[in-house]
Amino acid sequence: MGDIDLELQDPLRADRYEKERSEEDEYDENRKMGCCEKFQRSISKWMLPEGHRQTYLKRANCCPPPIFIILISAAELAVFIYYAVWKTQKQWVTLEDGIWNSPLTYKPELRQEAWRFISYMFVHAGVEHILGNLIMQLLLGIPLELIHKGFEVGMVYLAGVLAGSLASSIFDPLSALVGASGGVYALMGGYVMNAIVNFREMIPLLGVFRILVIVIIVGTDFGFALYRRFISHEESLKVSFVAHIGGIVAGMSVGYVFFSAYNTKLLKDPRFWMCIVGYIVFVLFAVLYNIFLSPAP
Repeated sequence: MGDIDLELQDPLRADRYEKERSEEDEYDENRKMGCCEKFQRSISKWMLPEGHRQTYLKRANCCPPPIFIILISAAELAVFIYYAVWKTQKQWVTLEDGIWNSPLTYKPELRQEAWRFISYMFVHAGVEHILGNLIMQLLLGIPLELIHKGFEVGMVYLAGVLAGSLASSIFDPLSALVGASGGVYALMGGYVMNAIVNFREMIPLLGVFRILVIVIIVGTDFGFALYRRFISHEESLKVSFVAHIGGIVAGMSVGYVFFSAYNTKLLKDPRFWMCIVGYIVFVLFAVLYNIFLSPAP
């Protein structure tokens, strides 16, 4: 007798057999999942809409690690330690002469030294200031970089830093700037916009929780910045808080485009070009304002 075709004999039985095999394979895959795979699965739930998770998990790995956010955090910490040891700070919110005279700090009267519009992110106003920025950018930046890689995260971060200093030079032109809050807020703005737009696909209960946590952190940090700007009576230059606003606006525009375009080509996305053109127009306006219209010396 010839071989009996199982599917011709009982199609339903064949379907059940295939379904049982797929369930067993899925069970074995989950049972053998290592620490890296479990971590990647958790990251995908927090950072991606449901439609992109399987694509990410198929090609996810922990190599290379999130180099950009780790290196930038290490550099900021190294600069802080250098100035703290060289010129010890009295309090968490006190700025000493060592920081104000740093070639990295943004000061309105020295704005012709264009690198200061970026380099101010390496200098911080005390232990509380740098710890807050480092914790936030590591907690948010590492998962984002695992998903979107270093180039995208780096572009959003630096766009927030530059937008923060340029916005401050326009709307608070007589104030100095220190800290990486512009970059941190850009990461938060991009992530929050992505979570809001894809709210139903990103586990609603977790979505409410993470948005609420970020709102609390942003509110606390804004309160500290406002205190340092308007209430503190320390005999020192006042630090602008406008960089926070500039950073979060950059994140909610440029950052949203980068972080919502997973597994797609940005150059074919009209939102990308709208944000790039808008950002360039803002930068050109800020440059012209600082050259011809700024009331700063």
